[in-house]
Amino acid sequence: MAGSRHSLRLPWIPVAFMFKHLLLALASSSMLMVATAHAEEPSDTALVLLTENFPPYNMAKNGKNFAKDENIEGIAVDIVRETFKRAGISYNLTLRFPWERIYKLALEKPGYGVFVMARLPDREALFKWVGPIGPDDWVLLAKADSKIQLDSLERARRYKIGAYKGDAIAQTLEKQGLNPVVALRDQDNASKLMDGQIDLWATGDPAGRYLARQVGVNGLKTVLRFNSAQLYLALNKDVPDEVVARLQAALDELRRDGRVDEIMAQYL
Repeated sequence: MAGSRHSLRLPWIPVAFMFKHLLLALASSSMLMVATAHAEEPSDTALVLLTENFPPYNMAKNGKNFAKDENIEGIAVDIVRETFKRAGISYNLTLRFPWERIYKLALEKPGYGVFVMARLPDREALFKWVGPIGPDDWVLLAKADSKIQLDSLERARRYKIGAYKGDAIAQTLEKQGLNPVVALRDQDNASKLMDGQIDLWATGDPAGRYLARQVGVNGLKTVLRFNSAQLYLALNKDVPDEVVARLQAALDELRRDGRVDEIMAQYL
């Protein structure tokens, strides 16, 4: 039996030939693994976009403070989606809370962006900008039966004013010494106004009225319109200028085509 292992004779194959084919097989396997891995990764130009609940511009479909991609809607969301599609740039979109957190992420992390943001002088050099996406008038709202009448922001100093923490409106009031009472959710100010916790609500229009309706508050009146801001997509400063230019060109094209107005009309 000792010689049985030699009873089946195989053709002689040169060692060098076997080694060559082994290397080729390993190389092919490695290339397939690398290709598969790269297919699961975003492209180099993929951007991470962040937004918040700021109806009717951006909002979670389920009303919660966290949502991703197709579960987010609104005027700005639709405009941004079509802008990126026309520019041929990939992205992923997340809605988070609070605003201060996503602002900080976009400010500090390369490849990140946040919308919608008022383009203010203090912020100008901190980001790269694509827009405008839409307007946001700044107003002071009061209850329907309020006797308050104002012709300037200075005259509002005697009243207790509610605002949204971290928002450009709140920051502007703070700089002017009006010391607003800030809330973590802007819609909470509608309830505070009705309960008498604040006299006036400093918010955006149409955003404020939309938010008020969501918590069952209607009939608020505008006692002062004190600013008109334009809202933008703000990108981290490390985003390449070429990417910013492509996005701006795509948005400009959307506006010329009338598509921006069509999207606005769907929500307002």
